[in-house]
Amino acid sequence: MTARARRPQNKPARPPLTIKTEAEDANGNGHLNGNGKMSSGVEMRRKAANPDADNVAANFVKSESFSLDDPIPKTPSLNNHGFFDLPRQDQRNFLLLVLLYFLQGIPMGLATGSVPFLLKNHMSYSEIGIFSLASYPYSLKLFWSPFVDAVWSPKIGRRKTWIVPIQFLSGFGMLWLGSHVEDMMATAGKPGGMTAFSFMLWWFFLVLMCATQDIAVDGWALTLLTPGNVSYASTAQTVGLTAGHFMSYTVFLAFNAADFANKWFRAVPSDDGLLSLGGYLKFWGWSYIIVTVGLGLLKKEDKSQNEDGVWDVYRIMWGILKLKNVQTIIIVHLIAKIGFQANDGVTNLKLLDKGFGKDNMALTVLIDFPFEIGLGYYAGMWSQKYTPMRLWCWGFVGRLVAALSAQFVVAIFPDEGVTSWYLLVVIAEHLFSTFTNTIMFVAVSAFHARVSDPVIGGTYMTLLATVCNLGGTFPRYFVLRLVDSFTVATCEPGKPDATIIKGTLIKDAFSCAVQSEKERCEAGGGTCHMIHDGYYTVNILCVLFGAATFFWYIKPKVLHLQSLPLRAWRLAPGNENKR
Repeated sequence: MTARARRPQNKPARPPLTIKTEAEDANGNGHLNGNGKMSSGVEMRRKAANPDADNVAANFVKSESFSLDDPIPKTPSLNNHGFFDLPRQDQRNFLLLVLLYFLQGIPMGLATGSVPFLLKNHMSYSEIGIFSLASYPYSLKLFWSPFVDAVWSPKIGRRKTWIVPIQFLSGFGMLWLGSHVEDMMATAGKPGGMTAFSFMLWWFFLVLMCATQDIAVDGWALTLLTPGNVSYASTAQTVGLTAGHFMSYTVFLAFNAADFANKWFRAVPSDDGLLSLGGYLKFWGWSYIIVTVGLGLLKKEDKSQNEDGVWDVYRIMWGILKLKNVQTIIIVHLIAKIGFQANDGVTNLKLLDKGFGKDNMALTVLIDFPFEIGLGYYAGMWSQKYTPMRLWCWGFVGRLVAALSAQFVVAIFPDEGVTSWYLLVVIAEHLFSTFTNTIMFVAVSAFHARVSDPVIGGTYMTLLATVCNLGGTFPRYFVLRLVDSFTVATCEPGKPDATIIKGTLIKDAFSCAVQSEKERCEAGGGTCHMIHDGYYTVNILCVLFGAATFFWYIKPKVLHLQSLPLRAWRLAPGNENKR
């Protein structure tokens, strides 16, 4: 009897040791086998020059122990070693990724955070809604990401082909914008000045550059780090983007506020902050250029091989979109965040409108920042203990409550201005809103990771994440316009006083609901009386819409989708692109 004949029939034969990226061992995907031992083919694949994650995933799917009828698996645990335990090369590459993601966060923090606050003194809510269109490229980057992955120069490198020129464009764009932004903001939306749409286009360009750079950096992160430490790529993204956003939102907003500078840094008060928007843009424009020159000259990129073509990825995306359950979760994502839009997009602007102050807002966001990081950790733990979409539903209800509590906080704004107790109330409301928002984000991310098909790489999960982001972006423009539409305010003529009149004397009453008319009223010696604030109406309408859709459609659908086996989320054989 030969050795092969003596082997038990219920135990698969051990494959020969060959250097192949497509191992025939069904358990050779790096997971533990049923006997608790690591597959013998792992080390051979780890030494391969170009390991293919999709082939590894395909082998896992072919294994006898794999079943689409199994319950949804738990999210894999993270590496249990720290940054200083990484190889020196991985440490350097990790810091490079943090730097690149940090640079992305600088213009993103301005476009989505600080600039809308600064525009509140110059534009109406409708015009700020137009400016919110600048953030759309980041939510739609999936649609041109295949081109970024497929088109590149072998002489420069697959990722540097995009990162180097895009960062140069971003740097020079910020230098130009820094030289003109103060005048542009002062005249935007006014007769003879730049329109709100034209002003938005400059920031749209910067966000478009950031979104395209993000695609290239995401792809580079998977090859910069060794296979065993690739999970640190998401850590680098979180640290870098959060720090960049924090710098351009919280830190810049504080140093741009005159009240903050007068209180802490000046003996003689001034009407200007320590840091202007133009100076901030110029500084980071030069920083972009310096980092890009260093990246282009000093960092070598490993050679890459061609992967799927552009149209192959689009065919996969189209196949995913035709799945009934994917269509359902897309509908949920597109309507789920409407209930919170007035709170997310208008509450802070309304507080500033009432006199809360940019310095107090910066302090609120500063205190909110460490809590957001810590709460994200606990939300991740809860997503392991509870099913993710049930946790998501709890967060949904919490955000509706947060929207109502935010309206109450705005309504009780003290007549004498910001007091200590009111500042604490605003901070507490922000923390609660951040807590519920973080729960929803972590839970839905865990759900996406569990149902995404590993055979077709990251296309599945990226598609779901894109739709989820779009659901929080597109309603904001309409919500901000509705605030102006529901607002009723009248300008009453005042007594002629040459010391306060800075424009044409107001003789007749007129509507001053929008910012430009309010400024004309005050410049002409009139007083703008708020009769009905559209924020309250729009926020209530959003919450009612959110509650109705949640109990009648969203909650039943997401709990049903969560109960489905993995087979319900997979493309039928032959529909996915064959490799």
